[in-house]
Amino acid sequence: MLGQGKGLGTGGGRGRNKGGSFGIGGKCVCTKCGESIPHQQGVKCTTIKCPKCGHTMIREELLTNKKGG
Repeated sequence: MLGQGKGLGTGGGRGRNKGGSFGIGGKCVCTKCGESIPHQQGVKCTTIKCPKCGHTMIREELLTNKKGG
């Protein structure tokens, strides 16, 4: 009977970013000029423009992951 189980579905989805939340701290880095600024909790780095050149910034950990493989 549907709807009568114990709620132990087989879902397994990990949500956004493959479940890889980077937590607080870290830096936002410009991929164009290399400028970095401290990451602000609750603000996506991709919504911030580089204060030096105006390019979109990304989270430092994403840049490291791309270089590593």
